[in-house]
Amino acid sequence: MGKRPPNPSDIENGLPPLPPPARPPFRPPIPVPWYAWLVPLIFAANFVTFTITMYVNDCPARSDECLLFDVLGRLSFQPIKENMLLGPSIPTLRRLGALERRLVEEGERWRLISCIWLHGGLLHLLANMISLLCIGMRLEQEFGFLRIGALYVLSGLGGSLMSCLTDSRGERVSVGASGALFGLLGAMLSELITNWTIYENKCTALMTLILIIALNLSVGFLPRVDNSAHCGGFLAGFLLGFVLLLRPQYGYVSPEYIPPGYDMKHKKSKYKCYQHFFRFTSLAILLAGFIAGYAKLLREHTVGSEPFRDVN
Repeated sequence: MGKRPPNPSDIENGLPPLPPPARPPFRPPIPVPWYAWLVPLIFAANFVTFTITMYVNDCPARSDECLLFDVLGRLSFQPIKENMLLGPSIPTLRRLGALERRLVEEGERWRLISCIWLHGGLLHLLANMISLLCIGMRLEQEFGFLRIGALYVLSGLGGSLMSCLTDSRGERVSVGASGALFGLLGAMLSELITNWTIYENKCTALMTLILIIALNLSVGFLPRVDNSAHCGGFLAGFLLGFVLLLRPQYGYVSPEYIPPGYDMKHKKSKYKCYQHFFRFTSLAILLAGFIAGYAKLLREHTVGSEPFRDVN
Protein backbone atom coordinates (compact mmCIF):
# COMPACT_ATOMS: atom_id res chain seq x y z
CA MET A 1 0.00 0.00 0.00
CA GLY A 2 1.29 3.39 -0.99
CA LYS A 3 4.51 2.08 -2.59
CA ARG A 4 5.51 2.90 -6.14
CA PRO A 5 5.46 -0.22 -8.35
CA PRO A 6 8.94 -1.16 -9.57
CA ASN A 7 10.01 0.01 -13.01
CA PRO A 8 9.71 -2.87 -15.52
CA SER A 9 13.06 -1.97 -17.06
CA ASP A 10 14.70 -2.34 -13.64
CA ILE A 11 13.15 -5.81 -13.23
CA GLU A 12 14.30 -6.89 -16.65
CA ASN A 13 17.87 -5.77 -15.92
CA GLY A 14 17.87 -7.29 -12.45
CA LEU A 15 18.56 -3.90 -10.81
CA PRO A 16 16.95 -2.64 -7.59
CA PRO A 17 14.56 0.34 -7.83
CA LEU A 18 16.22 3.77 -7.77
CA PRO A 19 15.78 5.77 -4.55
CA PRO A 20 14.03 9.13 -4.74
CA PRO A 21 16.39 12.07 -5.46
CA ALA A 22 17.92 13.60 -2.32
CA ARG A 23 16.88 17.12 -1.35
CA PRO A 24 19.72 19.51 -2.22
CA PRO A 25 21.48 21.00 0.80
CA PHE A 26 20.62 24.61 1.58
CA ARG A 27 23.07 27.11 3.02
CA PRO A 28 22.10 30.74 3.65
CA PRO A 29 24.31 33.22 1.76
CA ILE A 30 27.22 34.81 3.63
CA PRO A 31 26.48 38.50 4.39
CA VAL A 32 28.47 40.90 2.21
CA PRO A 33 30.03 43.86 4.11
CA TRP A 34 28.91 47.34 3.13
CA TYR A 35 31.37 49.53 1.27
CA ALA A 36 32.41 52.23 3.74
CA TRP A 37 32.40 55.65 2.09
CA LEU A 38 30.55 57.90 4.52
CA VAL A 39 33.11 57.75 7.34
CA PRO A 40 36.00 58.70 4.99
CA LEU A 41 33.79 61.51 3.66
CA ILE A 42 33.19 62.81 7.20
CA PHE A 43 36.94 62.52 7.81
CA ALA A 44 37.71 64.62 4.73
CA ALA A 45 34.94 67.13 5.49
CA ASN A 46 36.37 67.81 8.95
CA PHE A 47 39.82 68.55 7.51
CA VAL A 48 38.33 70.82 4.83
CA THR A 49 36.30 72.64 7.50
CA PHE A 50 39.41 73.11 9.64
CA THR A 51 41.31 74.54 6.66
CA ILE A 52 38.48 76.99 5.98
CA THR A 53 38.43 77.90 9.68
CA MET A 54 42.14 78.73 9.65
CA TYR A 55 41.73 80.75 6.44
CA VAL A 56 38.92 82.79 7.98
CA ASN A 57 40.92 83.17 11.19
CA ASP A 58 43.82 84.87 9.33
CA CYS A 59 46.14 85.07 12.32
CA PRO A 60 48.82 87.25 10.59
CA ALA A 61 46.29 90.04 10.16
CA ARG A 62 46.00 90.45 13.95
CA SER A 63 49.22 89.12 15.47
CA ASP A 64 52.97 89.03 14.87
CA GLU A 65 53.43 85.82 16.91
CA CYS A 66 51.59 83.34 14.71
CA LEU A 67 52.97 79.81 14.73
CA LEU A 68 54.49 78.47 11.50
CA PHE A 69 53.80 81.70 9.64
CA ASP A 70 56.73 81.15 7.27
CA VAL A 71 55.28 77.80 6.19
CA LEU A 72 51.52 78.28 6.39
CA GLY A 73 51.10 82.00 5.80
CA ARG A 74 47.47 82.98 6.31
CA LEU A 75 46.68 79.50 7.64
CA SER A 76 49.19 79.80 10.51
CA PHE A 77 48.09 79.05 14.07
CA GLN A 78 47.32 81.39 16.92
CA PRO A 79 50.15 81.85 19.50
CA ILE A 80 50.49 79.05 22.06
CA LYS A 81 49.41 81.39 24.86
CA GLU A 82 46.04 81.80 23.10
CA ASN A 83 45.50 78.26 21.79
CA MET A 84 47.63 75.30 22.90
CA LEU A 85 45.90 72.99 20.41
CA LEU A 86 47.38 74.71 17.32
CA GLY A 87 44.22 76.31 16.01
CA PRO A 88 42.14 79.46 15.58
CA SER A 89 40.93 82.10 18.02
CA ILE A 90 37.69 81.99 20.01
CA PRO A 91 36.02 84.81 18.02
CA THR A 92 36.63 82.87 14.79
CA LEU A 93 35.09 79.71 16.21
CA ARG A 94 32.11 81.66 17.49
CA ARG A 95 31.60 83.31 14.12
CA LEU A 96 31.67 80.00 12.24
CA GLY A 97 29.21 78.13 14.47
CA ALA A 98 30.71 77.15 17.83
CA LEU A 99 28.21 76.11 20.49
CA GLU A 100 27.34 78.87 22.94
CA ARG A 101 24.21 78.62 25.05
CA ARG A 102 23.44 82.32 24.98
CA LEU A 103 23.40 82.39 21.19
CA VAL A 104 21.32 79.20 20.98
CA GLU A 105 18.73 80.72 23.29
CA GLU A 106 18.66 83.83 21.11
CA GLY A 107 17.55 81.72 18.15
CA GLU A 108 20.70 80.29 16.58
CA ARG A 109 19.61 76.65 16.92
CA TRP A 110 21.83 75.57 14.03
CA ARG A 111 24.83 75.80 16.37
CA LEU A 112 23.71 72.54 17.99
CA ILE A 113 24.79 70.79 14.77
CA SER A 114 27.43 73.11 13.30
CA CYS A 115 29.68 72.84 16.37
CA ILE A 116 30.38 69.14 15.73
CA TRP A 117 32.15 70.04 12.46
CA LEU A 118 34.50 72.56 14.09
CA HIS A 119 37.64 71.82 16.09
CA GLY A 120 39.68 73.86 18.52
CA GLY A 121 43.00 73.00 16.90
CA LEU A 122 44.98 70.58 14.78
CA LEU A 123 45.77 68.31 17.74
CA HIS A 124 42.08 68.19 18.66
CA LEU A 125 41.17 67.38 15.06
CA LEU A 126 43.73 64.59 14.68
CA ALA A 127 42.69 62.89 17.92
CA ASN A 128 39.03 62.88 16.91
CA MET A 129 39.59 61.78 13.32
CA ILE A 130 41.82 58.86 14.31
CA SER A 131 39.05 57.73 16.66
CA LEU A 132 36.49 58.16 13.90
CA LEU A 133 38.39 55.87 11.53
CA CYS A 134 39.02 53.24 14.20
CA ILE A 135 35.40 53.10 15.33
CA GLY A 136 33.33 54.27 12.39
CA MET A 137 34.78 52.20 9.56
CA ARG A 138 33.87 48.86 11.14
CA LEU A 139 30.39 50.04 12.06
CA GLU A 140 29.66 51.34 8.57
CA GLN A 141 30.87 48.10 6.98
CA GLU A 142 28.51 46.12 9.19
CA PHE A 143 25.42 48.36 9.28
CA GLY A 144 25.62 50.68 6.26
CA PHE A 145 25.93 54.40 5.77
CA LEU A 146 22.31 55.38 6.51
CA ARG A 147 22.24 54.02 10.06
CA ILE A 148 25.77 55.12 10.93
CA GLY A 149 25.21 58.58 9.45
CA ALA A 150 22.04 59.04 11.49
CA LEU A 151 23.81 57.70 14.57
CA TYR A 152 26.72 60.13 14.14
CA VAL A 153 24.59 63.26 13.67
CA LEU A 154 21.99 62.46 16.35
CA SER A 155 24.68 61.57 18.88
CA GLY A 156 26.41 64.87 18.15
CA LEU A 157 23.09 66.66 18.66
CA GLY A 158 22.60 64.85 21.98
CA GLY A 159 26.07 65.93 23.10
CA SER A 160 25.35 69.54 22.15
CA LEU A 161 22.07 69.54 24.07
CA MET A 162 23.72 68.12 27.18
CA SER A 163 26.55 70.65 26.92
CA CYS A 164 24.11 73.55 26.78
CA LEU A 165 21.92 72.27 29.60
CA THR A 166 24.87 71.82 31.96
CA ASP A 167 26.31 75.26 31.19
CA SER A 168 24.41 77.07 33.93
CA ARG A 169 26.42 80.30 33.58
CA GLY A 170 26.23 80.40 29.79
CA GLU A 171 29.92 81.14 29.37
CA ARG A 172 31.12 78.07 27.49
CA VAL A 173 32.14 78.07 23.81
CA SER A 174 32.32 74.43 22.75
CA VAL A 175 33.43 72.75 19.52
CA GLY A 176 34.35 69.23 18.43
CA ALA A 177 33.04 65.90 17.16
CA SER A 178 33.68 63.99 20.37
CA GLY A 179 30.00 63.88 21.28
CA ALA A 180 29.28 62.10 17.99
CA LEU A 181 32.26 59.78 18.50
CA PHE A 182 31.16 58.87 22.00
CA GLY A 183 27.77 58.12 20.47
CA LEU A 184 29.44 55.53 18.25
CA LEU A 185 31.07 53.99 21.33
CA GLY A 186 27.74 53.93 23.16
CA ALA A 187 26.09 52.31 20.16
CA MET A 188 28.77 49.61 20.11
CA LEU A 189 27.92 48.79 23.72
CA SER A 190 24.16 48.60 23.15
CA GLU A 191 24.72 46.63 19.94
CA LEU A 192 26.68 44.05 21.92
CA ILE A 193 23.91 43.85 24.51
CA THR A 194 20.94 43.58 22.14
CA ASN A 195 22.72 41.09 19.84
CA TRP A 196 24.19 39.12 22.74
CA THR A 197 23.21 35.66 21.49
CA ILE A 198 25.20 35.82 18.24
CA TYR A 199 28.55 36.74 19.81
CA GLU A 200 31.34 34.45 20.92
CA ASN A 201 33.54 35.37 23.89
CA LYS A 202 30.78 37.67 25.08
CA CYS A 203 32.22 38.61 28.46
CA THR A 204 35.66 39.36 27.02
CA ALA A 205 34.18 41.63 24.36
CA LEU A 206 31.99 43.39 26.93
CA MET A 207 34.81 44.02 29.42
CA THR A 208 37.14 45.25 26.66
CA LEU A 209 34.54 47.69 25.37
CA ILE A 210 33.72 48.97 28.86
CA LEU A 211 37.43 49.57 29.51
CA ILE A 212 37.80 51.54 26.27
CA ILE A 213 34.75 53.65 27.09
CA ALA A 214 35.99 54.33 30.65
CA LEU A 215 39.41 55.41 29.39
CA ASN A 216 37.86 57.79 26.87
CA LEU A 217 35.46 59.27 29.41
CA SER A 218 38.34 59.84 31.82
CA VAL A 219 39.84 62.28 29.30
CA GLY A 220 36.86 64.51 30.02
CA PHE A 221 38.24 65.35 33.46
CA LEU A 222 41.14 67.28 31.92
CA PRO A 223 40.90 71.10 32.01
CA ARG A 224 38.90 72.78 29.25
CA VAL A 225 37.37 69.51 28.04
CA ASP A 226 33.59 69.48 27.70
CA ASN A 227 32.79 66.16 29.36
CA SER A 228 29.07 66.92 29.41
CA ALA A 229 29.08 66.71 25.58
CA HIS A 230 30.88 63.37 25.84
CA CYS A 231 28.26 62.01 28.25
CA GLY A 232 25.33 63.38 26.25
CA GLY A 233 26.65 61.89 23.02
CA PHE A 234 27.34 58.56 24.71
CA LEU A 235 23.82 58.33 26.16
CA ALA A 236 22.21 59.26 22.84
CA GLY A 237 24.33 56.73 20.96
CA PHE A 238 23.69 54.03 23.56
CA LEU A 239 19.93 54.40 23.12
CA LEU A 240 20.17 54.72 19.34
CA GLY A 241 22.16 51.48 19.18
CA PHE A 242 19.14 49.55 20.48
CA VAL A 243 17.01 51.19 17.76
CA LEU A 244 19.31 51.13 14.72
CA LEU A 245 21.81 48.31 15.18
CA LEU A 246 19.69 45.19 15.63
CA ARG A 247 20.90 41.98 14.01
CA PRO A 248 18.71 38.96 13.21
CA GLN A 249 19.04 36.19 15.79
CA TYR A 250 21.28 33.21 15.13
CA GLY A 251 19.66 30.74 12.74
CA TYR A 252 17.26 33.19 11.08
CA VAL A 253 17.05 32.96 7.28
CA SER A 254 15.28 35.60 5.21
CA PRO A 255 12.41 34.16 3.10
CA GLU A 256 13.96 35.60 -0.08
CA TYR A 257 16.89 33.21 0.29
CA ILE A 258 14.81 30.03 0.83
CA PRO A 259 14.51 27.94 -2.37
CA PRO A 260 10.97 27.21 -3.64
CA GLY A 261 9.53 24.10 -2.06
CA TYR A 262 12.18 23.94 0.63
CA ASP A 263 10.61 23.03 3.97
CA MET A 264 12.55 24.60 6.85
CA LYS A 265 12.09 22.92 10.21
CA HIS A 266 11.99 25.07 13.34
CA LYS A 267 11.87 28.36 11.45
CA LYS A 268 12.99 31.24 13.69
CA SER A 269 11.65 34.78 13.90
CA LYS A 270 13.95 37.58 12.80
CA TYR A 271 14.34 39.20 16.23
CA LYS A 272 13.93 38.02 19.78
CA CYS A 273 11.30 39.53 22.07
CA TYR A 274 13.83 41.28 24.26
CA GLN A 275 15.29 43.00 21.17
CA HIS A 276 11.89 44.51 20.39
CA PHE A 277 11.50 45.55 24.02
CA PHE A 278 14.89 47.32 24.05
CA ARG A 279 14.15 48.99 20.71
CA PHE A 280 10.80 50.56 21.62
CA THR A 281 11.80 51.43 25.18
CA SER A 282 14.99 53.15 24.02
CA LEU A 283 13.16 55.01 21.27
CA ALA A 284 10.62 56.34 23.77
CA ILE A 285 13.33 57.43 26.23
CA LEU A 286 15.36 59.04 23.44
CA LEU A 287 12.44 61.05 22.06
CA ALA A 288 11.37 62.14 25.54
CA GLY A 289 14.92 63.21 26.36
CA PHE A 290 15.38 65.26 23.19
CA ILE A 291 12.00 66.95 23.52
CA ALA A 292 12.43 67.72 27.23
CA GLY A 293 16.01 68.95 26.79
CA TYR A 294 15.15 71.19 23.86
CA ALA A 295 12.11 72.60 25.65
CA LYS A 296 14.16 73.32 28.78
CA LEU A 297 16.84 75.02 26.74
CA LEU A 298 14.29 77.35 25.20
CA ARG A 299 12.71 78.24 28.55
CA GLU A 300 15.80 79.04 30.55
CA HIS A 301 17.98 82.13 30.26
CA THR A 302 21.46 82.67 31.55
CA VAL A 303 23.49 85.69 32.54
CA GLY A 304 26.11 86.51 29.92
CA SER A 305 29.77 86.72 30.83
CA GLU A 306 33.18 86.49 29.17
CA PRO A 307 33.27 83.08 27.45
CA PHE A 308 36.00 80.47 27.43
CA ARG A 309 36.54 77.69 24.93
CA ASP A 310 35.86 74.05 25.64
CA VAL A 311 36.75 71.22 23.29
CA ASN A 312 34.94 67.93 23.08
